[in-house]
Order: sequence, then C-alpha cells, then structure tokens
Amino acid sequence: MNLLLFSLVVVVFSLACYTFAQVTVPWYENLPAVAMDYKVHVDPGKEDCYFQYVNPGATFYVSFQVLRGGDGMAGFAVHHPNGEVVLPYQWRANADYQDQTSTGGYYRVCVDNQFSRFADKLVNLYMTVIRYDQWDLYAKELEEMNLSVENFTTTIQNVERNINDMLQFQNHMRGMEGRHYNLLVDNNTYVLRWSAIQIIVICGATIIQVYFVRKLFDVKNTRPRA
Repeated sequence: MNLLLFSLVVVVFSLACYTFAQVTVPWYENLPAVAMDYKVHVDPGKEDCYFQYVNPGATFYVSFQVLRGGDGMAGFAVHHPNGEVVLPYQWRANADYQDQTSTGGYYRVCVDNQFSRFADKLVNLYMTVIRYDQWDLYAKELEEMNLSVENFTTTIQNVERNINDMLQFQNHMRGMEGRHYNLLVDNNTYVLRWSAIQIIVICGATIIQVYFVRKLFDVKNTRPRA
C-alpha cells in the first residue's frame, strides 16, 4: 500500500513538473521570426519591466520611444539573461539595442519614469526575435528535392534581413509620427486655453475701465442751499 501511494505521488509530481515546463516554454519558440509592438502606459514615479525570450543564436532587437507625457523623455535599460546591463539607464526620448548572436534566455527590458513625479508617459516598445539559421532548414529541404538552392537561399536571406530593417524603420517612423501628433495636440490645447484666459482678462479689464471712466463723469444732482 505504501509503495503504491509512493508511486502515485511520483507520477503526480512528474506530471506537475512536465506541465510547469510546458507552461514556461514560449509559444513562439519554434517560429523563425517574431515581432511584437506594445503601447505601454507608465505612471509617474514608477518603473515597469518586461521579459522577452530569445532563442540561442537568434538576433534580438528592441526599440523604445516616448510618445506622450511630460518632457517627452524616460529612462530605458536592457538586461542580458546573465544579469549584465547591456544598455544602461539614460533619460532619453528614444533608444534601441540589438544583439545579433544571442546566447539565449529571457532579456529584461525596463522603462523608468521615477524622475517624473507628476506626468505619466505613453511609451512604444518594439521587439523582434529572428532566427536566421532557420533558412538552412529550408535549404536542406530543397536540396532533398535535387534543386540548386545556394543562390536562392542567399537571396531569401537578404530579403529577410531587408524586410526586418524596413520593419524596424517603419516602427521608428510610426513612433515619431505618434510623438509629433501628441505634441501638436498638446500645443494646440495650450494655445487655446491661454487664448481663452487672455480674452476673459481683456474683456474684464475693458469693462472695469469703462465703469471707472463713467464714474468720473457722473454728476450728482444737488439742491442749492438757501
């Protein structure tokens, strides 16, 4: 009985470990390329960190842009899976980092808004994980079909790299467009608010001036004394 109970516990423990391992494996682990675009809201005086899994030998790229809030800048840092800070904190409007031959693991990307005590920030995060070695698998499959794929594979790899560069550039320009649009909206709101306040002040000053000028020419009717 004790042996049966012990065997049952071992089986349950093994299933639990297997389930935990399955859960911790990212769903995109076997994909050749992954691109993720986030709009992140960071409260004043806060720091938010995000983790991105990168396959061994893959190319990891991350960019950060402040779209709206305060002075338009925030802290940004990237931590290597081994704990090393590969991109130290700096107060900036945008930044990027790329590791072309990653050793693999979970990168930690942090956005720091602790220097801003009152203004929250809207930040754009763009991350890509690309495994260029996956093209070798396609080449081997085509070689099995007795096809000459050397030039084809080289061309496809160049196209893939160019597409990745184009996506990174498009994301950067999209972030700049959002940042400039928010800046225009804030400036327009600022101008309209102060224009309305100035109009109210001018109208109030005009009314007061007219009132006191009329008071200067106001003649009271008095009866002559006998």
